[in-house]
Amino acid sequence: MGTGTDRRLDRGVTVTSTSGASRTEPPAPPGDTSRVSATARIEARPDGRGGTALPLLAGAGPLAPRRTRAPVPGEAHVTLVGAMSAPLGGDRLAVEVGVAPGARLRVTASGATLALPGAGSDPADYRIRLTVGQDATLHWLPEPLVSVCGSALRQTTCAELAPGARLLLREEQVLGRHGEPCGRLTTRLTVRRAGRPLLDQELDCGPGAPPGWDGPAVLAGHRAIGQLLLVQPEFESGPVQPQTLGEYAALTPLGGPAALVTAVAPDALTLRTILDEAASDLLNDRFEAVRS
Repeated sequence: MGTGTDRRLDRGVTVTSTSGASRTEPPAPPGDTSRVSATARIEARPDGRGGTALPLLAGAGPLAPRRTRAPVPGEAHVTLVGAMSAPLGGDRLAVEVGVAPGARLRVTASGATLALPGAGSDPADYRIRLTVGQDATLHWLPEPLVSVCGSALRQTTCAELAPGARLLLREEQVLGRHGEPCGRLTTRLTVRRAGRPLLDQELDCGPGAPPGWDGPAVLAGHRAIGQLLLVQPEFESGPVQPQTLGEYAALTPLGGPAALVTAVAPDALTLRTILDEAASDLLNDRFEAVRS
């Protein structure tokens, strides 16, 4: 999270769950103060009264999950807040989210994540693992990831879904701040449903990436890239029609109950508008279904 405070690694980091328990993680070892290893964990379960409880809400280092007001009754809402600048080169960050059967969870972020250069040459590693149980719902809606000039980051997102799980996932990448070139950014999104692969895609951009990443077949000079994935059981009987959404976006039905929107845009605002409109249309069944 790139908008947090400066790093203070000479003291431990306190981690607190919603049950009230806390622990203090040790400070970084001597000679390794330029790197951070941190994991945030979120668990959502039905509260027995038609709502969703958060028995585990734990953060460390730059990852600070906070419970916030839910916009939908029965849903829990968690906002990831950046407690310090991250990820920097060499950092090892992870977010683990578990949604138990019947629970409903929405996860957002307080601001964009900036991938920043570190003191050394090692890339940063950011791993996100999402597990959604039967008849559970997860909306994973972070803010954009910005690849700052000189940075190097590999981000992997892995989602494991039960057969009756619902997932709305949005990912956005912005290549460089205004007026600057981007860093090296590699992102991979893997989704499995009922133990079988549903989606596995990777994007590699920036200095050192394979040739052609900025060419007409991939980004065509654009600097904002995004994908929106919706998984819901209703698509098994009525998948959406593949179609283009404007000049630089497309809707693709996936095998099984899923639809994927991919888009490129000149800037983050235009990209968000495209993905938000697509999400609204998908959730409200405004796309034509494939005729059997």
